[in-house]
Amino acid sequence: MPKYIYDFSEGRKELKNLLGGKGANLGEMTHLGLNIPPGFTITTEACLIYFKDPKNLMAKIEPMVLDHLKKLEEATSKKFGDKNNPLLLSVRSGAPMSMPGMMDTVLNLGLNDESVKGVAGQTENPRFAYDSWRRFIQMFGDVCMGIGDEKFERILDKYKRSISRTAHDTDLEISDLQKVIADYKALYEKEIGSPFPQDPYKQLFVAIEAVFKSWNNKRAITYRKISNIPNFGTAVNIQAMVFGNKGENSATGVAFTRDPSNGDNIKFGEYLTNAQGEDVVAGIRTPKRLEEMSNEFPKIYKQLKNTMDKLEKHYRDMQDIEFTIENGVLFILQTRNGKRTPSAAVKIAVDMVKEGLINKEEAIMSIDPDKISKLLFKSIDENAIVRVLAKGINASPGAVSGIAIFDSDEAEELAHSGEEEIILVRPQTKPEDVHGLYASSGVLTQFGGKTSHAAVVARGMGKPAVVGAQDIEIDEEAKEFRVAETVIKEGEYITIDGTTGRVIEGKVPLVEPEIKGEFLELLEIADEIRTLGVRANADTPTDAIKALEFGAEGIGLTRTEHMFMAQERLPVVQKMIMAQTIEERQDALNKILPMQKGDFLEIFKIMEGKPVTIRLLDPPLHEFLPELSTVLLEYQELKMTNSLSKSLLEITPLDEEIKKKKKVIKLIRSLSEENPMMGLRGCRLGIVWPEINEMQVRAIFQAACELKLQGVNVIPEVMIPLIGMISELQYVKAQLLEIAEETIKDYGVELNYKFGTMIEIPRAALTADEIAMEAEFFSFGTNDLTQMTFGFSRDDAEGKFIPVYLNKGILERNPFEILDQDGVGKLMKIAVKLGRETRPGLKCGVCGEHGGEPSSIKFVASIGLDYVSCSPFRIPVARIAAAQAAILEKEIEKIN
Repeated sequence: MPKYIYDFSEGRKELKNLLGGKGANLGEMTHLGLNIPPGFTITTEACLIYFKDPKNLMAKIEPMVLDHLKKLEEATSKKFGDKNNPLLLSVRSGAPMSMPGMMDTVLNLGLNDESVKGVAGQTENPRFAYDSWRRFIQMFGDVCMGIGDEKFERILDKYKRSISRTAHDTDLEISDLQKVIADYKALYEKEIGSPFPQDPYKQLFVAIEAVFKSWNNKRAITYRKISNIPNFGTAVNIQAMVFGNKGENSATGVAFTRDPSNGDNIKFGEYLTNAQGEDVVAGIRTPKRLEEMSNEFPKIYKQLKNTMDKLEKHYRDMQDIEFTIENGVLFILQTRNGKRTPSAAVKIAVDMVKEGLINKEEAIMSIDPDKISKLLFKSIDENAIVRVLAKGINASPGAVSGIAIFDSDEAEELAHSGEEEIILVRPQTKPEDVHGLYASSGVLTQFGGKTSHAAVVARGMGKPAVVGAQDIEIDEEAKEFRVAETVIKEGEYITIDGTTGRVIEGKVPLVEPEIKGEFLELLEIADEIRTLGVRANADTPTDAIKALEFGAEGIGLTRTEHMFMAQERLPVVQKMIMAQTIEERQDALNKILPMQKGDFLEIFKIMEGKPVTIRLLDPPLHEFLPELSTVLLEYQELKMTNSLSKSLLEITPLDEEIKKKKKVIKLIRSLSEENPMMGLRGCRLGIVWPEINEMQVRAIFQAACELKLQGVNVIPEVMIPLIGMISELQYVKAQLLEIAEETIKDYGVELNYKFGTMIEIPRAALTADEIAMEAEFFSFGTNDLTQMTFGFSRDDAEGKFIPVYLNKGILERNPFEILDQDGVGKLMKIAVKLGRETRPGLKCGVCGEHGGEPSSIKFVASIGLDYVSCSPFRIPVARIAAAQAAILEKEIEKIN
């Protein structure tokens, strides 16, 4: 029979996929000799089997659980279910990848009406016993039986308010707690239809199943989708309870070996005296700072600091540690690599290299490239005059202005419209709010600290967060918050600054970030390691300047059609399209040429000495014309106006206008296509209307030659789009090569240039050996290659059925966001191999959106591409991901 349960003494960090992060690290810390409450772990394998056959799995593991429970009784000298000396348990989830707060935990399991008296007598602390019993009923009812936590909270609030408006649960007397317990049990029976279970064994197995099931609760599924976490399943950790709520000599807290907000090498954390762990992360009470422990628990503080140092050195990464102090004794409950802001991640990685704790490769591998783009956070303009409403805790950096929304469902709904930035405003967030956090651009909470749920999740998502802003009073029913006399209603603008903790009224000016300090150092380390080139997709001089700032080594895609769309140019372009004769069309093209040439002059100058790949006109011509419905409406209005203003014999100035409109309507109809994505566009346009490509190539080479005469080193690469057959490329290239050579000859210069093609049609990939006879470089247009390989129209697919495919598990990832390695990737691999067989050393790159996506970058590096090209703001991401790809390739080589 498979081994489904491991004692903590059997666990090691290498078993993370089997035991989950928590279970593996509890085993590792046991081996390190730290003071860990004993326990055992049910594996992630058991969880996955549970979802296939729950009854059979539970029947198999029950005797194993009971066997390990006996060992736990021996280790603790307590007995599970005993009324005088009961062993109480925590039952906690633990996935292989950190999912803070997304799955469930049950504490104080094993209590009932009898054993609570035993605990009270044994500890001589009845308040602690009844507080623990109260908490267990609430947790079990919520987690295991689905009774909403808010129903229990309403009962608790009623008794707290009877003391005072600001009373905490610690202010409740024993008699109050006994009344709360009675009301809790009555609520349980009303909701479930049976009394609260008194049998500890029944409690245990119900809790185990509840933790298994929590792997597939809504918030866990949402978080996995957001974070691209596979379906590992969760482990279940069953551990002897230690209590932070035994009195003023007990406490519970969370500690980070470095500050997770900014990465400073300062021990950071928060704790609550006389509390349980859930109180800290729930944000119900605002905790104390870790430094205060040096006065309150000086010996424990020193011991905790030593433990933190030991764990960071052992794991070679910043650690997030959960601890409990029970009657003056320190217990470590968990350690994991801590969630951190992107800026903290960069600082920690660079600092640890300087400290000699890790090497450069480890520093690069410790970074999540996707989160790096969040480092380019905006900040509030220092010269702006702002009205600060309140100051909270700066939990996750960056500034954002947005409308205040008080409900997670509403935030998610509004985000789909994409019209406004949203700031989620909550008293405190719960795991159920994860979809609202994801949909929002920032989060503001009234309660909680830097280790509260809102802070941890916002940091993980790289979103600005201000928490524990206690000067604001939130009225959830009225959907507003108040600060003194100021009221902010739902839909009104606020600004939060997660770097300073400020909450500001209204919209404020924000400034763009710069690459400097540790971020620059990290990118320089990445550049030392990577072998894959990184270029930019840049259509304007502004894009080109930004690309250079972010470290681009050239331009991998300039889309010339974007130059046509400028307001002052579009009428000339439309005139060219609507020309009735070749002469008229040539006249319009002669006007467009200097405009295009001017753009190329600027871009070439900015990118001096670096390759610039220019794609010739790609989209169908109808995209440059007005919408047919708009022109038809204008035509009808003209006719109506004309009929009212003339007699039958009159000729009015509008007659000529009406004739022109009719011509436009006829032209739009003639250019409209059933499937424009596969219609008259790309090289096909250059074959049917060759004058357009000819004008563009003249503009490119005139600009390049003029700069060459000025001593500027220009490297133009002309890219012919949508080639499917060698004959197309031969025809277009011959035509354009003649113009290029003629222009170079006229200027009397030497120019290093190339003609290449985009590989975006499956046939081109499959006949790449032929295509390479003419193409001097390949650039994979992965957006269109994905469309044509899947047979998906992106505009229709993403709006209509891809979300359904993702929800039903038919697709694991949106192939337009993350490259499909099995299909599209296979075509790319074939094309590279065939192309280089014909033309050894053929330069190959990728210029679709996948060029800035980390997993896609790692794949294209593995198949031998020379460079990726992405939007300027994705360049830092690509530099890090390319370095990671090089490190992984070396590791694979070592294994082989």
